[in-house]
Amino acid sequence: MGGRVMSGEGLLTWSAAGGLRSAGDAAPGGRLLVADSWLVRDGRVRALDRHRERFLRSCGECGGPPVSRLREFWQAVAAALPRTGEWFPRVELVPGSLELRLRLRHAPPLGSEVRVWAAGQADPRTVPRRKGPDLDTLARVRGRATGAGAQEAVLVTPTGVVLEAATASVLWWEDGTLCLPSPQLPVLPGVTVALLQERALRTGVPVAHRDRTLAELDGREVWLVNALHGIRPVAGWIGEPLRAGPAARAGEWRTWLDSALRPLPAH
Repeated sequence: MGGRVMSGEGLLTWSAAGGLRSAGDAAPGGRLLVADSWLVRDGRVRALDRHRERFLRSCGECGGPPVSRLREFWQAVAAALPRTGEWFPRVELVPGSLELRLRLRHAPPLGSEVRVWAAGQADPRTVPRRKGPDLDTLARVRGRATGAGAQEAVLVTPTGVVLEAATASVLWWEDGTLCLPSPQLPVLPGVTVALLQERALRTGVPVAHRDRTLAELDGREVWLVNALHGIRPVAGWIGEPLRAGPAARAGEWRTWLDSALRPLPAH
């Protein structure tokens, strides 16, 4: 059912009979039903079990394969992940055939800060609480931000309330309170955000859900958070006269998040 440690990038398809096999150059692209991805650094990963549970839950929500088959696939994925170097693998569920795939990718350069397009983008997603179906749409949003001289863009509601960035969750600090959008809003349940919330609660840091516009983040310490980069404080807002607040807390929290990396399961 297996899998073997891979040495290079590529797309692999999975079957219960044959395990993971190279999909070759003819593998289809297109819209995905479900996707999930995470950073692997020298065989260590953060909260892999939570990525698994989110992927399994998302597959169940859209009529995917049985849980037993999904668990077999996941075991093969964990065995196939490289144990050296920095990687950003992605698991996928393909519509139509309900095929399960593993896309092995080298991790891009990791950022310690980020410049954000301050012109709030109307949320274009069709399935905002599930990662996968809107990846191409979000890539186009991020591409427009890049064209404006930024690295990321923030999605907002029709009334201008901050939701999240194209590839990251948005958190910010108001005095000593760690703030984030309400879970009632159409936001993706972020694995890294959940880890940060739990750390805040353990250490006595207040956490609050608040509705804020981009203008109301002026001068505050704002973080973009995801499984690839971890925490990136906003170092500059592009296109609007917003000030980036000092990243006074980011260093300590980044150090803690790095310490949360754990070894991949033994083969």
